[in-house]
Amino acid sequence: MVKKTLYASAAAAALMATTSPALADCPIKVGVLHSLSGSMAISETTLRDVMLMLVEQQNANGGLLGCELEAVVVDPASDWPLFAELTRQLITVEEVDVIFGAWTSVARKAVLPVLEELNGLMFYPVQYEGQESSRNVFYTGAAPNQQAIPAVDYFLEELGVESFALLGTDYVYPRTTNAILEAYLLDAGIAPEDIFVNYTPFGHSDWSTIVSDVIALGAGGKQVGVISTINGDANVGFYTELAAQGIDSFDLPVVAFSVGEEELSGLDTSRLVGHLAAWNYFMSADTEVNDEFIAAWHEFIGDDSRVTNDPMEAHYIGFNMWVNAVEEAGTTDVDAVREAMWGQEFPNLTGGMAVMNPNHHLSKPVLIGEIRADGQFDIISQTEEVAGEAWSPFLSESATLTSDWQALECGMYDTASETCVQLTSNY
Repeated sequence: MVKKTLYASAAAAALMATTSPALADCPIKVGVLHSLSGSMAISETTLRDVMLMLVEQQNANGGLLGCELEAVVVDPASDWPLFAELTRQLITVEEVDVIFGAWTSVARKAVLPVLEELNGLMFYPVQYEGQESSRNVFYTGAAPNQQAIPAVDYFLEELGVESFALLGTDYVYPRTTNAILEAYLLDAGIAPEDIFVNYTPFGHSDWSTIVSDVIALGAGGKQVGVISTINGDANVGFYTELAAQGIDSFDLPVVAFSVGEEELSGLDTSRLVGHLAAWNYFMSADTEVNDEFIAAWHEFIGDDSRVTNDPMEAHYIGFNMWVNAVEEAGTTDVDAVREAMWGQEFPNLTGGMAVMNPNHHLSKPVLIGEIRADGQFDIISQTEEVAGEAWSPFLSESATLTSDWQALECGMYDTASETCVQLTSNY
């Protein structure tokens, strides 16, 4: 079914390109807003590369609306204000039709006011803290209920973890995610003294004291687990310190939300075997469509050792949904494409079907993976598709909020007062 869907889309695009006049200003420009330098380059450079591959593939299939696609790549250099500047440049100077980009939530939030002012459209491919639903963004990464909450459930139900260390990089995604998790753990009966929270700056490298403090949590005999929202190259120092202190996954299991195949490719993973990550995709997924995606990636990049990861799949799904929405709308106009996006479906690389919901979040499966010595993951748990929640029910300030851009035309609807709340820069 997947092959038929992909081949049919390719054939339709090719037919349109050869038999119809252009229905949009050519070329159709695709903005690519990912850090190619700075602390986040370790994660984001690959997302630039996969976007170039997807644009090339679409052009080989006949383009879109009778036009070729052109990737317009910029480097915000892990500098959050620069993300906003370059977004404005992409929309007003380069006149891109859509943007695929950002990794950290602080970068995304820097971009939001510009997108909403200029009515731009962006696809955001990375797991995040939720508590947001912009009419100008489609969130193709995981919300907390599609990653963080299931990971904690796995620790509680499968590993018997009794004491939790919530370690994160000091910015909005880890802080908000950990606030949700802390409320969730307290609700599950975990005592406040068994929840340790710590934040470190981007690029943090000296982990000896923090790792020692985490180990000390288990001095009373309780099983300790680490929930990691550490981002970027700080992960290298963290995992290196675990190994240096002789800590393995049996002693102190770690489940990470920002460590995937790309990050592990720069580490000696032989001493990390058994630690975990929660994502919606792993390269090791045994499906025919994933095999085809990996083969296409290796051919494009010219390196069979280059890995794939979850945000790459998110861009793959988001890009193809956008292409289908543009074809359905018959235009790249943002308002028309937005309406055509609701209900879009596209096959996941792990099997099943991703669906774009009216809250601008996907329905996707949740996977737990165990690190192998070769830097890949054994998939030890996989759910059916879970619908992403824009607003967490575990925080009092959002417990009554919902998002529905199709029926309610509101991203922050208060079900208690039955009113649409005005969004602010802090949402």
